Amino acid sequence: MTTRGTAAARTHVATNRRLWERQAVGYERHAGRFLSGRRAMAWGFWRIPESELRLLGPVRGRDVLEIGCGAGRWLVALAGRAARPVGLDLSRRRLDQARGEMRRARRRVPLVEGDAERLPFADATFDVVFCDWGAMTFCDPLRTIPEASRVLRDSGRFVFATSSPWRVVCQTFKPERMTRQLQRSYFDLHRIDYPGEVNFVLPYGEWIRRFRVAGFTIEDLVEIQAPVGRATPYLTKSERPWGRRWPLENIWQLRKEPRRASRRSRTRSPRSRTRRPGANSG
Repeated sequence: MTTRGTAAARTHVATNRRLWERQAVGYERHAGRFLSGRRAMAWGFWRIPESELRLLGPVRGRDVLEIGCGAGRWLVALAGRAARPVGLDLSRRRLDQARGEMRRARRRVPLVEGDAERLPFADATFDVVFCDWGAMTFCDPLRTIPEASRVLRDSGRFVFATSSPWRVVCQTFKPERMTRQLQRSYFDLHRIDYPGEVNFVLPYGEWIRRFRVAGFTIEDLVEIQAPVGRATPYLTKSERPWGRRWPLENIWQLRKEPRRASRRSRTRSPRSRTRRPGANSG
């Protein structure tokens, strides 16, 4: 179920490209409305608003790259806030959907077909790189983390939402559901092979080590607690109570250290916070 190193090489790139070319239309039918409107600039399974979490920082006038942009709703919202966004996605069909969103919103945002493990951008191009369950789930973090660092300017932010390791170690595959028993080794987490799909997740200690090597300081780790009474198309009704007790997803907020400090990379103690829904999120 999990592999390390180069044994699987980059076969996951082709596998996940086929996945998203195949399911692009169906995904939009299933989740498109849930991701639209006021939920466009929001995070994760339950669309916690960026205005509430404030993870990207000020975006006006900033060069912002979304890796795994899908249908581009975040990009439209960012352009409306005077950012200079760019979207990258592995799937041509998903980028076609993003172009449709741009036309409807009368926005022009550069879209690039590409691979987050080999970003087709020059060094120090962006002020912010972010991902909301996109490329950081479907690409190998051993490659994406240094690439995000490379294209960021000094003191730039890298923010991404992805699966919690808790979710993966307690998930069964056939059927795919959440359990209250451990199903696999925490220490072997890396590549997760599902039928026709490959995901990636690391143990927390490994995430931190990879961030340090790439020159990042950890500013925050947000562990999302499922809001009471809020539905999501990504989970069954029986799975939602699991997310009240244990985190299904988390969001990392990182800052790239200036080059003069990167040789002695330091990681602050992560200000880990469990995101408990307040009055604005019920």
